[in-house]
Amino acid sequence: MSGFKEPGFSDRQKAAQEARKNLLNKFKSQPAHDDPAVAARRAERETLAAKRAEAKATREAEKAEQKRVAEQAAAAESERIAREAEEAVAKLAEAEADQKAKRDARYAARKAKRK
Repeated sequence: MSGFKEPGFSDRQKAAQEARKNLLNKFKSQPAHDDPAVAARRAERETLAAKRAEAKATREAEKAEQKRVAEQAAAAESERIAREAEEAVAKLAEAEADQKAKRDARYAARKAKRK
């Protein structure tokens, strides 16, 4: 079995030239910009991009609507809580006024009893 042959300078140079030639051939074999197939693929990509943009706009509109509904619900909830708090304060004030009236009536009855 023969050993590994170290590639010389000319071998490496030939391999590099062959690689450049292959790369150039690959580039030349690609279709031009005015090719109908390239134009069709470009149009298809543009159509897909437009559909994606439309879908994104729709999703953002739905999110905005959901956010608006959530904000309205939160506002209604805060109004309800504020109204309940006001009613509780009013009820407490009414109860205190009722207690004071009963206490004043008892006090007046005791005063009347003394006279």
